[in-house]
Amino acid sequence: MSVTGNIKVFAGNAHKLLAEEICRHLSCDLGKVSTDRFSDGEFNFQIGENVRGTDVFIIQPTCPPTDQNLMELLIMIDTFVRASAERVTAVIPYFGYARSDKKDRPRVPIAAKLVSNLITTAGAHRILTVDLHASQIQGFFDIPVDHLYAAPVIVNYFQNNPIENSIVVAPDTGGAERARAYAKRLNTGLALCDKRREKANVAEVMNIVGDVVGKNCLIIDDMCDTGGTICKVAEALKKAGANEIYACFSHAVLSGNAIENIANSHIKKVIVTNTIPLCEKGRRLEDEGRIEVLSIGNLLAKGIKSIHDETSVSSLFI
Repeated sequence: MSVTGNIKVFAGNAHKLLAEEICRHLSCDLGKVSTDRFSDGEFNFQIGENVRGTDVFIIQPTCPPTDQNLMELLIMIDTFVRASAERVTAVIPYFGYARSDKKDRPRVPIAAKLVSNLITTAGAHRILTVDLHASQIQGFFDIPVDHLYAAPVIVNYFQNNPIENSIVVAPDTGGAERARAYAKRLNTGLALCDKRREKANVAEVMNIVGDVVGKNCLIIDDMCDTGGTICKVAEALKKAGANEIYACFSHAVLSGNAIENIANSHIKKVIVTNTIPLCEKGRRLEDEGRIEVLSIGNLLAKGIKSIHDETSVSSLFI
């Protein structure tokens, strides 16, 4: 893929490997920047080349350390706007704070709305992101949001590496629509877990809805944080008579004891994408064959090219 015209791609510190891969697909060089920190920890950023009148894309997932990566993104956006870039698109493969998208309890924030306001105020003209935790977050922005899905990459993987006698499993009612879309494209059945969450990062699976006896189950979710949900879902599936259990999700947050939880669970293999860099413990599981990472670099490169060329981004959906 070759991009012509005034386009430049830059990256913060969150995921330079993904940014470099995107540039290879676009046949362009990663933009020159200086990203270091003052002795007190403040982010010190400078653009190393002229960007006046250019179409700038900043690759920066707001993954852990979330606050640090978010602040880097805001400072970078502000810098490019002040350097007279014609348009600044924030490419956020993983959008942090997305789970705080509503007031479902008294006296809690809607942090996803706050973050969207911060990004807009910093001066971003457009957002490109992947698999938002809640699709309504698009409406929190007063600027265009191009929302891509990792499904084409993941479905293609399972079409080339089919699981025999399989059934797709939604880990909760909120993920039913996503799981149904995968089941349709993989031509399999669908099961659902009735999950009750008493507090953050603690999930309790109550019932399995659907026949999983003797089936090889594929749990579909958008992200995995501590691994509590998918491990308890896997346990419930085993009790319900399932055979082998696989899991896949777009965003491998894998915080806390997630790696240990997965390693000690009934899950045979986990498929993730590289929206977030895999942590060191995660790389060890990758070496053991328990985790496989699929790349969304080409998908994001196509999204960037479509935005730059003013062509349809929806053509990238399944």
